[in-house]
This record gives sequence, C-alpha cells and structure tokens, in this order.
Amino acid sequence: MTTTTAENTAESHVFEADVARLLHMMVHSVYSDKDVFLRELISNAADACEKLRYEAIAHPGLLANDPDSRILLTLDADGSKLIVEDNGIGMSRDEMIEALGTIARSGTRAFMERIEANKQGEGAQLIGQFGVGFYSCFMVADRVDVISRRAGAEDAWLWSSDGKGGYSVAPVGVSEAPARGTRITLHLMEDAKNYASRWSVERIVKEQSGHVPVPIKIAEKPGEEATQLTDGTALWTKSKNDITSEEYTDFYRGVSGQYDEPALTVHFRAEGRHEYSALAFVPGSQPFDLFDPDRKGRMKLYVKRVFITDEAELLPRYLRFVRGLVDTSDLPLNVSREMIQESPILTAIRKGVTNRIITAIEKQAESDHDAFLKIWENFGSLIKEGLYEDFERRSQLLALSRFRTTTSGDGYRSLADYIRDAKEGQQSIYYLVGGSLEQLKASPQLEGFRARGIEVLLLTDSVDSFWVTNAPEFEGKSFKSITQGSADLAQFKKQDEDKPESESAPAEVQAFLDYAKQKLADEVSDVRASDRLVESAVCLVAAEQGYDRQLEKILQGAGRLQSGAKPILEINMDHPVVKAIAAKADAPSLRDDAAFLLLDQARVLDGDKPADPRAFAERLARLMEKALQ
Repeated sequence: MTTTTAENTAESHVFEADVARLLHMMVHSVYSDKDVFLRELISNAADACEKLRYEAIAHPGLLANDPDSRILLTLDADGSKLIVEDNGIGMSRDEMIEALGTIARSGTRAFMERIEANKQGEGAQLIGQFGVGFYSCFMVADRVDVISRRAGAEDAWLWSSDGKGGYSVAPVGVSEAPARGTRITLHLMEDAKNYASRWSVERIVKEQSGHVPVPIKIAEKPGEEATQLTDGTALWTKSKNDITSEEYTDFYRGVSGQYDEPALTVHFRAEGRHEYSALAFVPGSQPFDLFDPDRKGRMKLYVKRVFITDEAELLPRYLRFVRGLVDTSDLPLNVSREMIQESPILTAIRKGVTNRIITAIEKQAESDHDAFLKIWENFGSLIKEGLYEDFERRSQLLALSRFRTTTSGDGYRSLADYIRDAKEGQQSIYYLVGGSLEQLKASPQLEGFRARGIEVLLLTDSVDSFWVTNAPEFEGKSFKSITQGSADLAQFKKQDEDKPESESAPAEVQAFLDYAKQKLADEVSDVRASDRLVESAVCLVAAEQGYDRQLEKILQGAGRLQSGAKPILEINMDHPVVKAIAAKADAPSLRDDAAFLLLDQARVLDGDKPADPRAFAERLARLMEKALQ
C-alpha cells in the first residue's frame, strides 16, 4: 500500500511472518534483562562502521572528510527518547527493507522456537540470555524511527514502526539525515524512561559494550556537546595481563550474541613466519543454532583491525561452536573472499588457531575436570566430528574425548581410563551405538560383556556411528562393535565362574539351531550359538564385514542404502525357552512358529518391528493356544 502526501511518498509494508511472531513475544513476554537491547544496537552500529572501513579500502571517497568511526548516544529525557547514531556504511531503501523487515538468521528462528517451547519458567528468562538483534529495541520502545543514508549516496530513508505488525518506508530530506550512517530513535515506553538517563546508559555501555572497536560518545541532551564513554581500543590488541575477566566476558557477549559466561577464553599473539592475534571463546551454553545444518563458524577475520568477513573458514567445522576473531597484518586490506579461501596464509593461521584451541581445552581437562565436563556435555558431539574429519589430530581428539560406559555410572570415562582397566588379553575397545542410554543399557548384546566385567562404550550421538569406522585403533587396541561379528568372549570367564565356559551344547539344542538356520535362511545370513547372551534368548548382530547394525539403519533412513545386509541371529543355547523348544523335536509346526517368533523377538529387542505383523500375531496366537491346552 502507498500513501501519498504533499511532502513524500510513504510505503507501508507488513512484517515477514517470523518478524511478527518475534515482535509479539517482545510485547507479551516477561524479560529477565531488557538492557540487552542497547548492547545489540551498539553491536550493529559497530558492525556498520567496520563494514565502511572495509569498503573504503577500495573506495576511499566513502569516508569523505570524516574518516574516524564513532557511535553517538543522545539522551532526551524530556521527550522520552534514546537515539543511537553511527557514521558507518548506512542503508539504502532496499537494504533497509531487507535488514529491518525480515529475519535472515536461522538462529533467530531457533530462538523463537525455544521461547515458544518454554513459555513457563525458563522461557521467561531466555530473552535476557540471548541477543535478538535490532528487534530487541521493541522491548523498551513503543515506536522506533530509523533514518539511514548509505555512504556515497545522495538520498536518505526513514523506516518507522510501532512493532505491531507493519512498518513504513519513506524518503527523507538529507538535512534531516546523518551525512552517512544510521540514526535510530527509540520512543521509550512509560516503564522504560530510565533508558534516557545517563546513569542507566553509561552503566550498560561499560558493562556490555566497553570493548567494541569503535569509540562511543554520549550527549545528555539533543544538541549538547558529547563526551566520550569508551575509546574504541580493540580488546584483542591489549596484553592479557591488562584485561580483566569481566572485560573478556563483556567482549564475548558482544561478539557471540549470547548472554552467558564463556567456558574458556583463548587469547594469544602469534609471531614468526605469520603474525596475527586471536581471541576465541568456548561458550558456556549451547548456541540456539548449533545444530542447524546450514550453520557455519562464527569467527571473524580482521586485517590490521579492519573487519573483512565473518565467512572465512578460520576453524574446522567441528569447532564451529567457538566464537571470536583473528586479526592479521599478513594479508592485504583489499583481500577478496576468493583470495581468502585459497590463501596459504589463512591455511597456516587456521592450523595455528585450531591447535591452540584444542590445546587449551586439553589443559582445562587436566586442570579443571568439572569445567571441562561442562564443555564436553555441550560440545562433545561436535568435537567427535573431528574424529573422522581431522585425520591429523585424530589421536589427540580421541584422548580428549569422554564417554558414558557400562562402568561409568553418571560420569564419563576417557579411553585412557578404559585401557587401564581392560581385561588381560583384551585386544579391542568394545562399543555399542544407539539412540539413548536407557535403550543401550537394556540391550541384550551387553549381557555377556557385563557378566564378564568387560567395559563397553555407550555411544548415543548420531556422529558415533561414523567416527568409530574411521578410528582404527587407540594405543594399540582396535574399536569393535558388540553388535557386529563374533564377540570372542569365550576366553574370558564370567565373574561368578572359575573357568572359561565350554563351547559345547546339548545335541538337541544344536539340532534346533541347525533347523532354525535352514528355516530362516531367507531372513538371516546365519543362525549361531551366542557367547554374548546371558539372560535373553536371542539377539541380532551384523556380519564381520560391512556396516554395524546402527550405522546400517542410519544410512537406510537417509536414503543412502537401499537394502541392508541379512543379519545374523544369535541364540542363547542355555536359555530355558530355547531348551524347551529344542525338546519338541516331534512337533514340527511348533518349532516352525518358535523359530520365526524368536527372530521377531530379536527384531523387537533391536528396536525394529516384526517383518510381518499379521504372521507374527498368528504364530503367537497358535503358540499361546498350545501352551494353554
């Protein structure tokens, strides 16, 4: 819709659906900390200044006679207004509509879904813990006016909204706009007028935005001379000894868009063949978009303190949870994105930063076990991606990894712990992969290992099915799935027995096993006696060659495997039910039904359904009828 007046033409737009949902939450939710809005606006303003510095490398004229970046906060207590202005890159009409009318970041969608899923309790606190960009200003303002003029452009534009469903965009006279950059005017709500006071604004800036790389000034009234709040000194250029933990936390919150405490801070300067500074943080909690398949890393690249891009691959994908930046003087200021991806300098920097971050995590594992476990619980599943992506560091990452096992209780065990306590003569690190700990602990394949006191890794992350196939060994011991191939447990005695068990079985039981093998030939590749079963009658395992049972299911579910290999049915020759069936050699129909029912029982225990539910029900009914006669 277009409204025409004598002075200008205003375009009215309706917010994108996701924006409307977010704004509704802003207005109708309870917030733990509304101060976050100012940090978000200052962060956006700083980014705009950094983008201008970058564009000005190729086009110096954009800076005109105003080369120094700045952010100005103007207070208007009488008019209940707070104005945030920068002399950065600014926005054209189309950029304004794109930036302020839509949500491009999937992380914000994930944030909204988390809010809606936690409307009670935690949900009321989430906004105070997670930055939501420009839209957070509607927590304190009942109307927001944005005037922006792109650097080098002749025209300026006004964006205005009350946050209730739509916004307008109109041209504005250049005399009413900044020479370049953006001016955001917040018309404060009645209960948010304190944000027009110097005490409140200065406190928030120093607590949350004290180290943005752009100077921040404040004017207590419109038209009044401004005084400086921060000097814009980049935190990463300072010595670690001159930085407090509070200053690191403040910077982390600004660069990460989160509102928690960093779990680990890595700050160093590399000198020698390549010189660069790096400041990286491991978040204290999982970012909302952590498992978004399109999500990339969040490390920013600077060249001589000029922001270049946040899309350079400065870390491998498995460290994509790390937030921070790298600032180097070894690249030209006009470096292109194509040059960045192909640059041997960036390759060397990537290697150096990756090594330092992993080493820092290792040191924390040694010095502060509890703090390290929090990192592992949040990001261990991502670090394990490196076990099949990063061959160079595989041994290092394996040593760093922690696992739930059959002996760990509620804690974690390292592979070094596992090998230290392994049985004499044990050549493998045994593991079991599945969807949940409860499911794995109830698995029949565990019974023989548990009875012999052999520890088994319980792997519940989806990545676990893949890295174990690419990790041939750790300290001389290979990884072996307990649902694949033979268990080779006969050499280990059970904990309640004095000698290894005999491999022989009663003749009638062996005869039933041979009978079942013939009868089920179309369904399974083999039927054999099991040394991994103690309590259960049957279980399914995969052949020695090929895919583990869980990996096969994952590949089939992803459409990467059309049909799975026939499994092997293992039968517990000592189980009372198996012995009872074996004794019914003169009842062939019962043996037929029993053989198929045992197979379906194994399928159910493996998390599957009977292959033919109707046939399963009919066989079960016949067997029950015979039992009740």
